[in-house]
Amino acid sequence: MMFRLPTLAAILAFALPPLMAHAAENEAVTFFTLENGMDVVVVEDHRAPAVQQMVWYRAGSADEPKGSSGVAHFLEHLLFKATDKMESGEFSATVAANGGRDNAFTSYDYTAYFQRIAADRLELMMQMESDRMKNIRLTPENIRTERDVILEERNQRTDSNPSALFSEQMNAAQYLNHRYGTPVIGWRHEMETLDLEDALAFYELYYSPNNAILVVSGDVDPDNVRALAKKYYGAIPANPDLPERLRTQEPPQTAERRLIFRDTRVAQPYVSRAYLAPERDPGAQEEAAALTILAEILGGGTTSFLAEKLQFDTQIATYTGAFYRGSTLDDTAFDLVVVPAAGVTLQEAEDAMDAAMDSFMQTGVDPEQLDRIKLQIRAEQIYARDNAEGVANRYGSALAIGLTVEDVQNWPDVLDAVTAEDIMQAAEKVFDRRASVTGWLMKEEAAQ
Repeated sequence: MMFRLPTLAAILAFALPPLMAHAAENEAVTFFTLENGMDVVVVEDHRAPAVQQMVWYRAGSADEPKGSSGVAHFLEHLLFKATDKMESGEFSATVAANGGRDNAFTSYDYTAYFQRIAADRLELMMQMESDRMKNIRLTPENIRTERDVILEERNQRTDSNPSALFSEQMNAAQYLNHRYGTPVIGWRHEMETLDLEDALAFYELYYSPNNAILVVSGDVDPDNVRALAKKYYGAIPANPDLPERLRTQEPPQTAERRLIFRDTRVAQPYVSRAYLAPERDPGAQEEAAALTILAEILGGGTTSFLAEKLQFDTQIATYTGAFYRGSTLDDTAFDLVVVPAAGVTLQEAEDAMDAAMDSFMQTGVDPEQLDRIKLQIRAEQIYARDNAEGVANRYGSALAIGLTVEDVQNWPDVLDAVTAEDIMQAAEKVFDRRASVTGWLMKEEAAQ
């Protein structure tokens, strides 16, 4: 999957009529690209006089330079400080004063900023958001205070949570060479050294319109959004030095990996296994769709295959789950989790999980279960269209990893077309123990 630099086609796309797509259930989408390379997605929903504005940057923690882990998330915090036109904290205070709310988040592959507000305040939001795209003003004091904030955030969300620390170690073991093995929030010893130069270098390289996607959903008119986007974002020049989006890739994984994480604070031990798996690719979403449904079949609730085998038939486990994170730029993971019942050891739980997986690979997909899952997915997708924030997230996150508007709108049909044979073929490919990490989270006393 390659990062798309501004091309003649992108420039022409601005001059030609915008791509219009009308998805089922009244989801109307307009897509165009500004002359400076900024992509714009408009999703109309006139049922409530509110709007969601989001700006997504194609830069996340996996794009950070080595030795500066956490700088993408650090910069996200710093963008709420002063700019040429606003004082520190004024951005969020203005949103709140106008009856809205705002926030931001960082992932491996992108950083996103959003405001949810009354539709007639959209221009004000664009004015402020475009201002901080290029005009932040940082001080040494900003760096010191906000660095303390992200370190405390790591304390609360990761260091105080054995399960989060365990997950962090699982990821590090899964990815030998790719930056997905580094936590989004960063390694503590590198976070402690982040400085003004680190933050500004990342900001100046990646925060530009030709590396951004504007998504506006809600009670809006596409022509009005186009005019406002040209006025505020279109005035910002593109970064001619924006690099191609290249990451270090994983070498062939040929050795099964295992780890044990012990912590006195563990209340509930469990077994987790992660398999390296392909991501969702533009124009070729079929394999990701099969894996998405496979995760539901194996671990999507109390009617799933693993729940039936391990929670009800044998009562080996109190919880089972299967998860596939397909919306990534590079290879992702397919995870299995088993929480053993009282008196069941982690070894017994793992053995039971292996036996259940062997049984599934032999018996295959239950056609009735497949039909039921497809019906459930279709219903969830229809309900999701009632949430302007969710709609904006769906398009923004997809375009940030290289997918297209067509990919997003074709996704329900791709899911619906998945067959039992597609699912088993994907399972055969992914469930390779040589590309897996198996971990035990256990209490320290039990280990002793």
